[in-house]
Amino acid sequence: MDSSHLKPLTVTGAVITVSSTRKPETDTSGKTLIDLLSAAEIEVTHYGVIPDDQERIRSEVRTALSRANCVIVTGGTGLTADDVTIEAVAPLLEKTIDGFGELFRLKSYDEIGTSAILSRAIAGVVGGRAVFCIPGSTKAVTLAAKEIIIPEIRHILSHAGAGQR
Repeated sequence: MDSSHLKPLTVTGAVITVSSTRKPETDTSGKTLIDLLSAAEIEVTHYGVIPDDQERIRSEVRTALSRANCVIVTGGTGLTADDVTIEAVAPLLEKTIDGFGELFRLKSYDEIGTSAILSRAIAGVVGGRAVFCIPGSTKAVTLAAKEIIIPEIRHILSHAGAGQR
């Protein structure tokens, strides 16, 4: 990418794990995301583990958006009755980044085959800040973070207007 598209900005991260069974001590996917962001010199300024509840998810995302410009929500993106992350977050997005979900599913297909269609991964922008919703498996968060989010976050935030408030 042409570096003239990048604005000088500091990326700060937030990690939210949506799960009715995990706790911070057992949240390997959330910890993996924190480690990957930290290794990319992205300070994680917010972390939470919350149950599969639309209002709790929305509230946690709003809190995270007040503390970070790259919010990653992991878990609750599947098709079961309690998978409500997408329903909670999608209405908050001012603009969607449709290519994120498409690319995530394409890359997932290489790893898990046609089961990739079960992922409802999405991304978008809220107030110049990026929000990503990805599946809760450690393999999925590693794929999304290493191959898509971390390489593109500065580009996304530059176009989204982060830091221009």
